[in-house]
Amino acid sequence: MEGETSWFSHSLDDMAREIGEFDSFSELSDEGNKEATAVSVDLILPDDLLERILAYLPVASIFRARCVCKRWNEIVSSKRFLWNFSRVLSQKPWYFMFTSSNEPTGYAYDPILRKWYGIELPCIETSNWFIASSCGLVCFMDNDSRTELYVCNPITKSCMKLQDPGLRFSDYSALAVSVNRKSHGYTISIVKSKQVTGNFFQWDVSVHIYDSETMMWVTSLKEVLTGWRGGDESVICDGVLYFLIYSTGGGSPENRHGLITYNLSSCSPHGLIRSFIPVPCPLTCGRLMNLKEKLVMVGGIGKQDRPDIIKGIGIWVLNGKAWQEIARMPHKFFQGFGEFDDVFASSGTDDLIYIQSYGAPALLVFDMSQRHWRWSQKCPVTKRFPLQLFTGFCFEPRLEISP
Repeated sequence: MEGETSWFSHSLDDMAREIGEFDSFSELSDEGNKEATAVSVDLILPDDLLERILAYLPVASIFRARCVCKRWNEIVSSKRFLWNFSRVLSQKPWYFMFTSSNEPTGYAYDPILRKWYGIELPCIETSNWFIASSCGLVCFMDNDSRTELYVCNPITKSCMKLQDPGLRFSDYSALAVSVNRKSHGYTISIVKSKQVTGNFFQWDVSVHIYDSETMMWVTSLKEVLTGWRGGDESVICDGVLYFLIYSTGGGSPENRHGLITYNLSSCSPHGLIRSFIPVPCPLTCGRLMNLKEKLVMVGGIGKQDRPDIIKGIGIWVLNGKAWQEIARMPHKFFQGFGEFDDVFASSGTDDLIYIQSYGAPALLVFDMSQRHWRWSQKCPVTKRFPLQLFTGFCFEPRLEISP
């Protein structure tokens, strides 16, 4: 199918495979003067300069470059090249779309080359697991016992199972991960919310933190909220944990959602509700993401008379405790999804935000720096039956980071 390219043969675990196996990537580069260009570069550039140049290629093109000649393959496979690659501030995030609710298979969209690649994710068993990502690493948590946690690099397939946090089952859980780009250490947070027995308006909320350096879990906060509960939406930005809370009744439509901030460095033991920040307008749902250490929210805007029914989608950035509206989805794109659900999937990093309807495999991309909307290339995923659901997540493709 046009636009579909297999990624399995390009795992770093298969460095020794022959060039012929990479023919599916021939369209990623200009075939015109490929051989002549490679020869001329080989004659002119020393290894250290060539390493720096190759490190700025998109990840998919780096795999293609390995097949040019033996020298390029050795360079791209070297530890020094990975160090040079780590100096590249960021790669445009890819978006992984699941093809099945029962298996962890799907396609990843590369926004630079506008290609879809077939990927099988390690560790994860089904698409309904909790998923969070940061700087090349993706964290998975099972949706049943919520005690199985893994951290992996989807590109290199390196994966590690984390220590069981030893937490009791909760009604709602929100997973987040934050990777330090310099040390490659990472922090994982789980916000758990469980209804107090016999009292629908009171909910036990707890925050649990994992540090990759100590390899230990710590319960940093426990608190009972009245009139509010936690959900499944959280993110870490610049050392601060943000998570959405939801009204359990008694409030006006404007107060159906709220935002809580929790500083992970100070770990104040009390007063979650003191950090409450109201959402900018009535929302059908909200999706939080970290874009260059700034909190960004993509929200479904509710109708004035029916705030639970979506009429559009907005994007806001949090400045201090005030929301600044960045953009609203143009109506032609909103209509382009067909029948849009009141809740939807959205994630982003760097300058890109992805928005996907649960009811269709269409994927919309918003570039924050250019304020530009556009559809992705058509995904190879097809809708097999009317009630089939689609979901996904974005991650930054990195080669040098491992759990």
